[in-house]
Amino acid sequence: MTKDLERELNEYLDTLKDKGLNKEERILNTPQSGEIEVNDGKKVINFCANNYLGLSNNKEVIEASKEALDRWGYGLSSVRFICGTQQIHKDLEAKMSSFLKTDDTILFSSCFDANGALFEPLLKKEDAIISDELNHASIIDGVRLCKAQRFRYKHSNMKDLERCLIESKDCRRKLIATDGVFSMDGDIAKLKEIVQLANKYDALVMVDDSHASGYIGKTGRGTCEYCGVEVDLISTTFGKALGGASGGCISGKQCLIDLFREHARPYLFSNTLAPAIAGGTIKVLELIEKENPYRIKTLENAKYFRSKMEEAGFDLVKGDTAIVPVMLYNEVTAVKMAEKLLDEGVYVIGFCYPVVPLNKARIRVQLSAVHTKEHLDRAIKAFIKIGKEMKII
Repeated sequence: MTKDLERELNEYLDTLKDKGLNKEERILNTPQSGEIEVNDGKKVINFCANNYLGLSNNKEVIEASKEALDRWGYGLSSVRFICGTQQIHKDLEAKMSSFLKTDDTILFSSCFDANGALFEPLLKKEDAIISDELNHASIIDGVRLCKAQRFRYKHSNMKDLERCLIESKDCRRKLIATDGVFSMDGDIAKLKEIVQLANKYDALVMVDDSHASGYIGKTGRGTCEYCGVEVDLISTTFGKALGGASGGCISGKQCLIDLFREHARPYLFSNTLAPAIAGGTIKVLELIEKENPYRIKTLENAKYFRSKMEEAGFDLVKGDTAIVPVMLYNEVTAVKMAEKLLDEGVYVIGFCYPVVPLNKARIRVQLSAVHTKEHLDRAIKAFIKIGKEMKII
């Protein structure tokens, strides 16, 4: 590294710190849960995790993971098609396919890898990808790896989506890509309308259901169940509601999954999902297919928190999921409010550019089944106290 480059990078990083926009990682001394201990020994209520069903520290899930570790070992030291597939991986794929009501499923080390794998094998330069403007970064990066023509439609704007479909009418294949639940706003994609337009213009549909799998829909099967539709491909993660560890998958039509086994680069060139994660995820699916009281509790908590915050005068993004964005707009305000809330025992993060658009800074509150009413009331009280101090409400 040259001295000029080193100086340039340090100046940039110092500027972020001066503006209060640098990302400080807070160290946890406990497992993930509704209440956690940070590294200074302080116990705080956690509203930052994607632990929607509260299963990240579930004893049955932990035990299943330990059993898989003892039975199948620590790792495979290989990729799937060489010598890295065990029966537990096929069992998880079959279990996930049954849960999502699809033909087959292919596993990845994360949903970021799954989305990185999805586009390139299927779409070439004569094809088109039509993407919602607020799609997750993993979809955006997956699209960048593909040579297909790119079209972007305004967020959940069906008229603009149809414009893109008309403009791409001469392309060989067309794929509409959307989040199921949008991670920063917490709103649900208009899948019924999207599928109708896809059928009208002969397009495929893929949905990233990472923030929906496990708790959205009547039985927690995600946004397709919620909207009453079928799509061609669903990508999702095991790192949020489905246990909270890591790993992800693509699930869908058999011929598409077979294509990914042949040509998906993150599948062909990355190590196999650890057996302990596969075992834990299978147990999660068993728990929520048997009975899913966690889902009901999560949504009840979100509804209660949202209603009390609106009563207090906070500006919230409308929605019906466990994601409740408290809009602050100013980046410094969002970071400062999160720091003050931590002092009050409420663990939240201020989200700023480039995670969200400029002047759209917010605190994203994420509700979980392990939050008690006492947790919620304490958090609401703290938000109101700091909100008044900072003249936000």
